[in-house]
Amino acid sequence: MSTYKEAGVDIEGGDRFARFIASIKSPALGPGIGGFAGGMELDLSGYREPVLLSCTDGVGTKLLVAHKLEIYDTVGIDLVAMSVNDLIVCGARPMLFLDYIAIGGLDESILQPLVKGIIAGCEQAECRLAGGETAEMPDLYKPGEFDLAGFAVGMVEKSRMLPKKEKVRSGDSIIGLPSSGIHSNGLSLARKAIPETETELLKELLTPTKIYVKELIPLIESGLILGAAHITGGGLDGNIVRVLPPGFRPILNRNWPIPPIFDAIQQNGNIETEEMYRVFNMGIGLALIVPQAEEAALLQICADHKITALPIGRVEKESR
Repeated sequence: MSTYKEAGVDIEGGDRFARFIASIKSPALGPGIGGFAGGMELDLSGYREPVLLSCTDGVGTKLLVAHKLEIYDTVGIDLVAMSVNDLIVCGARPMLFLDYIAIGGLDESILQPLVKGIIAGCEQAECRLAGGETAEMPDLYKPGEFDLAGFAVGMVEKSRMLPKKEKVRSGDSIIGLPSSGIHSNGLSLARKAIPETETELLKELLTPTKIYVKELIPLIESGLILGAAHITGGGLDGNIVRVLPPGFRPILNRNWPIPPIFDAIQQNGNIETEEMYRVFNMGIGLALIVPQAEEAALLQICADHKITALPIGRVEKESR
């Protein structure tokens, strides 16, 4: 008689992995691990019109670099970052996170560092890992291959939701918060640019995506921000324009410090400068739109909270 385990699915191993996750001591770990659903109690005392926002994202082909180098403890942070950063730029504080891991076979040497990274990301974002799913699919994934997806929920007061496009004016300032490196976008190009023999450069590609939640909260509470853009696929221009009204565009000075990894990618891949800016964050992971008259005030708040912030450009209305 054939068994599920002989078909490639290890039920007992899955239960053992769930118990491993539940055994991790972290304030970010919810009590519902191993159940059918997870959640949390809502404290609405500080809200008049609470709005729930949700988003989902993955890590993309950065996983191939992790697989090649057999380094798995960073991409879990990336997974959390890609969703919680999308929430916070809308003004929403992340509350819950769920992960989905699809893998060819239960391999604890991969799964344990993966989930530790996910929990570390939730700790940085001050949200709860409420649950998730680990799907063992040997017919879809080869041994050692896996994919990740993440889902996050946050809450924001309706009047504080970003962006406030109706308030954006020509001449408004664009303030950039530095990235930690390439983050989790453009890896399909970066992987082809960096030679497989350049192990140290490949390791730099695995630097986790910066989580901006703690930095952005006091800036949002200042009331000075009109819009915030998480710089993901499409680069700076392509993401900043998403928080601007129709007919407006960003004008960037490009005089901020650019991490060396981008020069390495450009030189090894013989990539045009404009293509680099179209694909990668180029050292700016998050961009803020503030009224020109409030730029100095916002920069002072950043300094008070030890947040590195750089004036990187202005908003301009397109001429017809």
